[in-house]
Amino acid sequence: MNKTVLYIGVLLLFANLISAQEIPYIKVLFDNSPMPNSYFYSKVSFEGNSWVKNESNKLPVSSKIFFTPKNALLLEYNSAEKGNWKVSIAYHNIRGLNYFQKAENLSFWIFFPSTVDVKSLPNLRLKLNRNDFSNSVQLQEFISEVRQNNWIQVSIPLSRFGNNLQTETISGLELSQSSPSELNQVFYLDQIEFLPNPSSVFGSKTPKLISAKSYQKHIDLRWEKVTDSLTHYVRIFRKGSQDSEFKYIGVQDPWISGYTDFVGDSKDNFTYRISFLSRDYSTTSFSNELESKTKEMTDEQLLDMVQESHFRYYWDGAEPHSGLALENIPGRTTMIATGASGFGIMAIVVGVKRGFITRDEASQRLLKIVRYLSTADRFHGAFPHFLDGQTGKVVPFFGQRDNGADLVETSFLMQGLLVAKEFFDEENSEEIEISSTIEKLWQEIEWDWFRQESSPGFLTWHWSPDQYWTIDHQLIGWNETMITYFLAIASPTHSVPASMYYSGWASQSEKAQQYRKNWGKTEDGSMYTNGNTYYGITLPVGVSNGGPLFFIHYSYFALDPHKLTDAYVNYFNNNQRIAQINQNYCIDNPENHLGYGEDFWGLTASDGPYGYSADEPNVVNDKGKITPTGALASFPYTPEASMKALKNYYQNYGNYWYGFYGFYDAMSLEDNWRSSLYMGLNQAPIVIMIENYRSGFVWDLFMKNEDVKRGLELLNKETERKKL
Repeated sequence: MNKTVLYIGVLLLFANLISAQEIPYIKVLFDNSPMPNSYFYSKVSFEGNSWVKNESNKLPVSSKIFFTPKNALLLEYNSAEKGNWKVSIAYHNIRGLNYFQKAENLSFWIFFPSTVDVKSLPNLRLKLNRNDFSNSVQLQEFISEVRQNNWIQVSIPLSRFGNNLQTETISGLELSQSSPSELNQVFYLDQIEFLPNPSSVFGSKTPKLISAKSYQKHIDLRWEKVTDSLTHYVRIFRKGSQDSEFKYIGVQDPWISGYTDFVGDSKDNFTYRISFLSRDYSTTSFSNELESKTKEMTDEQLLDMVQESHFRYYWDGAEPHSGLALENIPGRTTMIATGASGFGIMAIVVGVKRGFITRDEASQRLLKIVRYLSTADRFHGAFPHFLDGQTGKVVPFFGQRDNGADLVETSFLMQGLLVAKEFFDEENSEEIEISSTIEKLWQEIEWDWFRQESSPGFLTWHWSPDQYWTIDHQLIGWNETMITYFLAIASPTHSVPASMYYSGWASQSEKAQQYRKNWGKTEDGSMYTNGNTYYGITLPVGVSNGGPLFFIHYSYFALDPHKLTDAYVNYFNNNQRIAQINQNYCIDNPENHLGYGEDFWGLTASDGPYGYSADEPNVVNDKGKITPTGALASFPYTPEASMKALKNYYQNYGNYWYGFYGFYDAMSLEDNWRSSLYMGLNQAPIVIMIENYRSGFVWDLFMKNEDVKRGLELLNKETERKKL
């Protein structure tokens, strides 16, 4: 795994450290570029006779000279008498990362490979929010001695940039031309971060490697969890059979207890060891050593590998008190996402089937989960989108209007809980408690409450205890919310009429038509039915040419689309067509995006170089980024095309894209960008849908539930009436 863009000040996963406070991060501007050649969050400009080396106006990165692997920024420039230059390094905003340790110093490491004119070292200033800037300082003031071919730490008090600067307001660093010089200047920068003053002595014990497991092109290391909150990184060292000494190959954030070393086609026997690195860059002694080498793998073994790595997000990466899924990693450390948690519960059940964990381990985790959920905030039985994992209180992350029930996220969560209820069916105290608690949660959801008097034919997405229906968003397909209508119909205690499937989800009313036209920016599919042909595929149901791929995933992790046929279409067939259209669009590639093709496809919702977006197979909504969950969660619909994509992603791009929690969220080759995060909504779909392709396991569990059976019968009867 490559380094992430942020360091968390106190470890996320302390088993015994439970606090209702969000854990503050250290703000890091640069520690590693996830992609080679250049750093996406940089910008280079120059004029006149001045010049700065650049890659498409971005700073180059060096993979040969660095302070911490795998790379460092290269700054090569000429400061001419008649000219000027400027380089900016932006802070990469990640959703949920807005709580930072109070910093006292700007710290970075600098390396001079040759003679340098100290007077021509750049000026520095901080970029602040709202496009303001701090005072400017001269770099030369803070370099007492230039030692060539050595890394030097530079520490500049924030007070030199201005009074009372707050870490939260800093959005970047600007380097600019100072005194002119006839010589080209070259230096490297690494670990640009805002650090507090040291508060205590680093006393971490010697780390211990647990395992080094081999795969086709990488080796996964595991170690005992870090317990010292001052640990900045875990350092990874590797030695090949022909090497005389260990090489420093990578670092890992301390809250992840493993590292993915992508060695490619090498069949060498490698030896590994690790050490801990503190915030002041002192180190512990080395761990024990373990050996491993890559191996050939069958397609079935590749699927096991991919499922297990993505499963870890929900097992190793869970919020420790609740056992539930975080929104994204890195991100908020105590905020759990209810919908992603439902997906994660299904991934845990798959983990038992595939032998990643034992049934007993899973039952202990589910006990923790259901006990937490039974005391967490609910509103007419429905859960909010986000909960504090420590307290169980609602977190209005998207604003104060979002401080109550979220019916869609509740349905995603309940989908997973009902799967768990069917799986944990043994007659022991733990599994009986799991099953009975889930049944109670299920029965207490007042689905019928979410029929507003003003729009009784529809379910409404949100309800607030103090602002009521202020968001006022009715659920109208085609999108990800079919499961919400299905569970509302299937409820044993607070059901809605099956007719609401057609009056709400599949409504052909003027309101529903306008809703679809507005988000789809087309009349195609505005009647819910479509009938047009796209890239050689006729689409019976769907807005535009099908929308982002998560529309064919989220509602069908547990609800088997083979068994769902309404008045218009069978949904396995319809979903398969949407996946095929998505792939065919990427093959056609009308925008000529780099990399797109039969094995590089999957437009859906994910992080992106310019922010989160729900990409679709059309020129308006195609941002040029590919999200692994798009193709890989489509395995049941397009097994051959999905396997081609998996092998391409792993074998050709795995060095940048594949990490300890599976594939990072997205990648754009033309932007030379790869997401720095894993997303809770995007890891589990890969685990679940690969399993449904392989065995139908999750589908079978859900579909044997008695309430689900009854709900499907009610819907089928309503469909027969609709056809008359």
